[in-house]
Amino acid sequence: MPSTQTPPLTGTAIDPTALRPPIDDAAIERIEPANIHARLAELKRDGFTMLLDLGAVDYPQRKPRFDVVYHLLNLRETKRVRLLCGVPDGDPKLPTATDLWKSADWAEREIFDLFGIRFDGHPDLRRIQMPNDWEGYPLRKDYPLRGPARERSPRPAFALKSNVQAGTPPSGRTLEALQQQIAKIRGEDGSK
Repeated sequence: MPSTQTPPLTGTAIDPTALRPPIDDAAIERIEPANIHARLAELKRDGFTMLLDLGAVDYPQRKPRFDVVYHLLNLRETKRVRLLCGVPDGDPKLPTATDLWKSADWAEREIFDLFGIRFDGHPDLRRIQMPNDWEGYPLRKDYPLRGPARERSPRPAFALKSNVQAGTPPSGRTLEALQQQIAKIRGEDGSK
């Protein structure tokens, strides 16, 4: 029986079939960035006419750091292909697939926006989810939890006893105290 223990994420890219069980109707291939566009075009000619999904994964301790994952479908033969392309950290970029599938447009923009991977030749590569003035790429594993701008500023003070207004009733009696205040303002005696 094969080991289910996950190998460490250091060194070169790990073949995904070593980590996951095989999928009956899907072939999994690892492609170099220089060959990805040619392989995608070849698969489209071979009947994989639908780009189902396009995403990215960040492995900070691994080289190459990122994987861009393409899921393709051949509708005639009901076959699937999953292409994994390792992208290095220094200048992460790949050629665009928008000339092959229009559906790659927003998916590539999302990967650019959230991971910082550029797609050369993309017709409109700009942020799609984060504001234009956002710093950094929030789905990278080394991204600060509060965001870069807030990480540089001190954390706000949390609610302390000194922040609570004087005369605030203790919890459990809030409704009762509020009803008394309303009755007092209305001029009622509150004894009904």
